[in-house]
Amino acid sequence: MVAVLPGLYVGGAESCSSPEALAAAGVVAVLTVDAEEAPLPAAPGLRALHVRARDEPGADLLSRLDDCAAFIGAARAAGGAALVRCAAGVSRSAAVVTAYLMKSEGLRWEEAYAAVKAAKPDVEVNPGFEGQLKLYEAMGCVVDTSSALYKRYRLQIVTERYPELQDLPREVFAVDPTSICQTPSMEVLYRCRKCRRSLFRSSSILSHTEGSGPTAFVHKRITDSTQLRDHGRDKCTSYFIEPVQWMEPVLLGVMEGQLLCPKCTSKLGSFSWRGEQCSCGRWVTPAFQIHKSRVDEVKTLPVCDFQAAQT
Repeated sequence: MVAVLPGLYVGGAESCSSPEALAAAGVVAVLTVDAEEAPLPAAPGLRALHVRARDEPGADLLSRLDDCAAFIGAARAAGGAALVRCAAGVSRSAAVVTAYLMKSEGLRWEEAYAAVKAAKPDVEVNPGFEGQLKLYEAMGCVVDTSSALYKRYRLQIVTERYPELQDLPREVFAVDPTSICQTPSMEVLYRCRKCRRSLFRSSSILSHTEGSGPTAFVHKRITDSTQLRDHGRDKCTSYFIEPVQWMEPVLLGVMEGQLLCPKCTSKLGSFSWRGEQCSCGRWVTPAFQIHKSRVDEVKTLPVCDFQAAQT
């Protein structure tokens, strides 16, 4: 059991074996990050939180980091100490403590990780957890489930966990706009250009960094100079979005295919769980793309603006 901050310890499974050592350190809360929940010593008032995760790059710690930070913070705020442990005290517990330092001390992930490593030199978070810590930092150290960054991460996790693409979690799919009576005033609604069926909202668009343009398509042996010039046109000719509920029958059990309007069956775009290349050159994985030429934007006019226009 190694102190990282006053009131914060990190360790392996054996760090919780002695009730006397826990009491001497003032530990009132134990956070266990492991595949199975390990027993705790019989100590009065000892609180526990179990986060189920294996020490594998594909394990999801990110979605629980705010819960972990709140648990640790509550123990310290009450004047006690928190112990974060995993099997070896090297990867999972170190990742959680790093995230806590990022959130509570306002540190960048590299600074927070260096602080943990200075306290316990043998820590070594796996590459998957490192990527999740970077993503946590990019979201402002808040697990924002509405963030495009988080939605893309969740889709990648789903692809790894459900290789057969069956029985996907319901939260993967955005709500079908037709099932809600009103679109929030700040959002743009996108409809099929042919039949006007509502398809998705602007909050479902997963933006990506613009690619390198024509040079990204050299492997396709494009030699026509007119194809290699964008002539000022929009480099991204498609919207890459999160899956929407109306897509579910098409996506389950299939790696790639076309996306058709659920009402008029006109072609809207395509999908690939392996990923597709945007017209700007950026590779997006997984990809659910709707061609901009197949949909229209519908913007909601605020009531106050409408009344002003009438007067």
